[in-house]
Amino acid sequence: MASSKKTKENLICSFCGKGTEEVDCMISGPDVFICNECIVGAEEIIRTDNDQKNQVLLKKIPTPSAIKAELDNYVIGQEDTKKYLSVSVYNHYKRITNIGLSKKDVELEKSNILLIGPTGTGKTLMAQTLARFLQVPFTIADATVLTEAGYVGEDVENILVRLLQSADYNVDQAERGIIFIDELDKIARKDGNPSITRDVSGEGVQQALLKILEGTIASIPPRGGRKHPEQSLININTQNILFICGGAFDGLDKIIKGRIGKKVMGFGADVRKVKDKKIGETLQKIEPQDLLKYGLIPELVGRLHNITTLDELDETALMSILTKPKNAIVKQYQRMFELEGVRLKISQDALKAVVNSAQKRGTGARGLRSVLEGVIVNIMYDVPDMLRLKECLITKDTILNGKEPEYTFEKLKKQA
Repeated sequence: MASSKKTKENLICSFCGKGTEEVDCMISGPDVFICNECIVGAEEIIRTDNDQKNQVLLKKIPTPSAIKAELDNYVIGQEDTKKYLSVSVYNHYKRITNIGLSKKDVELEKSNILLIGPTGTGKTLMAQTLARFLQVPFTIADATVLTEAGYVGEDVENILVRLLQSADYNVDQAERGIIFIDELDKIARKDGNPSITRDVSGEGVQQALLKILEGTIASIPPRGGRKHPEQSLININTQNILFICGGAFDGLDKIIKGRIGKKVMGFGADVRKVKDKKIGETLQKIEPQDLLKYGLIPELVGRLHNITTLDELDETALMSILTKPKNAIVKQYQRMFELEGVRLKISQDALKAVVNSAQKRGTGARGLRSVLEGVIVNIMYDVPDMLRLKECLITKDTILNGKEPEYTFEKLKKQA
């Protein structure tokens, strides 16, 4: 309730002590009053505090080269994608930490990211590594389990609940977090045309994603689940949340080849080159119209500004993934064996056998763990009970034929 100078009752500001005769306006609340001058002062304090926070946060943002260097520690290959992702993430956090400092005539828009590539090429790993390196809340959502609000399944807004939980219910932290939405291609329309009937898990979910991707204030229940009238809700602004979407988009390369092929048809055209291109090379020529034809709605494509693709992993890359990164599968198992006081060795032929078996499965880097784990689990079952075991050597026969590894034991010292 506002009171002007003409109000007969002389109200006193609870903050500065001025009366209604000394100020232009007085706002009244339950047993408290605040004048217009104190409101302006409070607004200035809040703005200054936010600017100072933003300046501090800006200093903490690693450069694109530093971000890529961290990605290099965990992700093998995909050089162009890592550079593109590093610049996009850097620009995103630079934008949100300069909201109060940017020029009034320039508005920096939010840019979400779409990663396209075969399964097991590192899409999820990149997003996880970025969140850990930047020390921001992170959550992964599977698009295939999402439904429109009101249907059986998981509401799109529940993604924000999980992000809030990963931020220990700190709303400010959550509003600067990263959300990775996997399997985005699985909610594409099966044909390129709008659906006449209700599409709960496809086009409907795409529509539901639009608002949180672009930026909105969503009211969510603190513990997830459905909203109830008597339930207290938490407001989260998604304007500064970075959304990274990923998907294999099987068959997208054929759509791109069809578009490219039309342009090169004719006498003297080298059709073979179009057909023989690897999937990764073909995906690099993606255009928004290809995603529309695949089944994404125009509004969703328009909110995924940064689109980058990943290459298939060849034998050399898979071999490096096994042994080189900080989280290399072989290093992890060697460490587990060290805790038992045993040195684990895997021959070069055995590593090649793992790679070849993984390639046959067609699941990229995920296949490496499946193949190796299938062998090592049985070994790790026996190792703790093997006294004086010093070394375990896994050979090619162990991988391909299930042969026992070569064990080396400590020799008993002769007693005098």
